[in-house]
Amino acid sequence: MNLQQLRFVQEAVRRQLNLTEAAKALHTSQPGVSKGIIELEDELGIEIFARHGKRIKRVTEPGQQVLASIEIILREVNNLKRIGEQYSAQDNGTLSIATTHTQARYVLPGPVSRLRQTYPKVAISLHQGSPDQVARMLIDEVAEIGVATESLLNYPELITLPCYEWQHVLVLPFDHPLLERERITLEDLAAVPLVTYHPSFTGRTRIDQAFAQRELKPNIVLEAIDSDVIKTYVKLGMGVGIVAEMAMQGENNTTPDLVARPAGQLFGSNLARVAFKRGAYLRNFVLRFAELLSDRLSRDGILRAMKGTPDEYEI
Repeated sequence: MNLQQLRFVQEAVRRQLNLTEAAKALHTSQPGVSKGIIELEDELGIEIFARHGKRIKRVTEPGQQVLASIEIILREVNNLKRIGEQYSAQDNGTLSIATTHTQARYVLPGPVSRLRQTYPKVAISLHQGSPDQVARMLIDEVAEIGVATESLLNYPELITLPCYEWQHVLVLPFDHPLLERERITLEDLAAVPLVTYHPSFTGRTRIDQAFAQRELKPNIVLEAIDSDVIKTYVKLGMGVGIVAEMAMQGENNTTPDLVARPAGQLFGSNLARVAFKRGAYLRNFVLRFAELLSDRLSRDGILRAMKGTPDEYEI
């Protein structure tokens, strides 16, 4: 039994039992992966995978138990590597962050810059994706820390902690008729074209829920994952934009011909969360980066949550 065989099994499951894709991900050959898995099964005396001919069809019941142990073993191997890096490399390494476009564009630049000032030998690897992709990158250990608003709570493999609250804002051309109203309502918005986020991004769930509760059907004419794209199409007169407030704050507001109106009273507050893989060893600069993200996060609080339950740290 060796670590390579364990990685073969783990990657085969991650790649939906496609051994060719698993081999590509591990930079080896498909026959090598297949042989390694069979050798491990022979040594254990069980079938990890049920097969139809030569094709793997599913994970067996004992295979599920093996897979759970493999996840723990390989997680701890990675933890050992990080401990070694922590004490031998003198805070020299790479911080891998998984996040959404909005967080990467509007929230992370300040904390990343300050981290680099404190740890100049640390490189930053930024991975952008949907909230579910952020969660998967943490589980697969592509990233050590994740930041997103949606989905992270849905994964028991993760420890998630509240980071900061934010609200949506309406973005309108400076001559839009709705700006003449002292108070813009959901009924007003339901009567005009809207430009906002894709359903799985940046608090879109709150927007949909607000209209549904009032039994209104919004006329969303364009969806995007990028706040700058939304603002561009609002400028073109395509509709009223609904974006995260950080996309229209300070120097991020690079479109002076647009007007922002607060929309928290319409859609409520959203909670961005930070997440780590359960059981992972967090290096000093990972903990420091989390502290830079929010004054609600502290090294001691994160470590306590990683060892126990994070519930007491909820807002």
